[in-house]
Parts: sequence; C-alpha cells; structure tokens
Amino acid sequence: MASKILLAVVFVFDVIAFGLAVAAEQRRSTAILKQDSEKNYDYCSYDSDISTGYGVGALLFLLASQVLIMVGSNCFCCGKALRPVGSRAWALLLFITCWVFFIIAEMCLLAGSVRNAYHTKYRSSFSNHPLSCQTLRKGVFAAGAAFIFFNCIVSELYYVCFSKARGSFQNQPYGGEAAVGMGTYK
Repeated sequence: MASKILLAVVFVFDVIAFGLAVAAEQRRSTAILKQDSEKNYDYCSYDSDISTGYGVGALLFLLASQVLIMVGSNCFCCGKALRPVGSRAWALLLFITCWVFFIIAEMCLLAGSVRNAYHTKYRSSFSNHPLSCQTLRKGVFAAGAAFIFFNCIVSELYYVCFSKARGSFQNQPYGGEAAVGMGTYK
C-alpha cells in the first residue's frame, strides 16, 4: 500500500516548489538604461534579484520531492521484483515520464536562475553603440512551474502504481515461489 505520509510530504514540497517558481516569474529582474551624472556613459540599472533565490528554492524543493519518491519506491529498478500486472506497466511508463518532466523543470529553473542573475556589465561610452540591458525572457520560470505541476501529478501516480504492483506481488498465495518446491523429496 502507498504511504500516505510520503505522498503528503511530496505534495507539499511540490506545492512549495510551484509557488516559488510562480513567484520567481512574477519578480524576475528588470533593467533600465541610465546615464551617469556627468553624461559620460550609459549603464544598466537592475532592480532586485530576488527571483534568482526563488528559482533556486523551487529547484531544491523539486529535487527533494523527487528524491523522496525515488527512495520510497527504491527507484523502480532496485528492490524486490514486481509482479507482471497492469500496475507494473503503468509504473514503468509513469517512472519514465516523471523523470522527463523532472529534468525539464530543473533545466528551466536552473537556466532561469542563472540567466536572471546575469547582469550586463555597465558601461557604454559610445552613443552609436547602444547598450543592451539583457534580462531573462518572460515565461522561463512559468515553464518550470508548469513542469513542476506535471511532475507532481505523474510522480504521485507513479508511486501509487508502484505500490500497487509491489503489494500484489507480496499477496501471492504459497509464498509466491515460481518453481516447484522439492524440499520434501529426499
């Protein structure tokens, strides 16, 4: 049977990661072009860099949630064998999908955090070469949040299917041996 405590903790971690990713999207850095007081050069002035911290926080909470699910299920490939039933097939499909969504979400969050933290170095003294104040494109953290949401659903379904397949294997009659027992024939 699936551990309800594990499912609840993973769900809470995923909700926190989703919230942090949405907050990172809302608070990503913006920049404006300014001139110095003597008007010798232009420079970029960036506002708060809080969304980088939000993105990294979302990345870490999503990582913790994925680790908990994989430890709870022995990463699908370790541990006792699963009975070949429909639950095992679904668990395998959801396991692969879960990892794909996890990797995409982590890449979006990491790339967004790194790109948001990058600030163009300031000076441009030539008026015919305008300074580019580069910022993170809109939607990078939002894509990470979307894949966190997908990963939350798929990872929880994976764990339930895995637990169901593991439970059906343990409930086989006569100890679940596949071979003929020859212990009484000496």
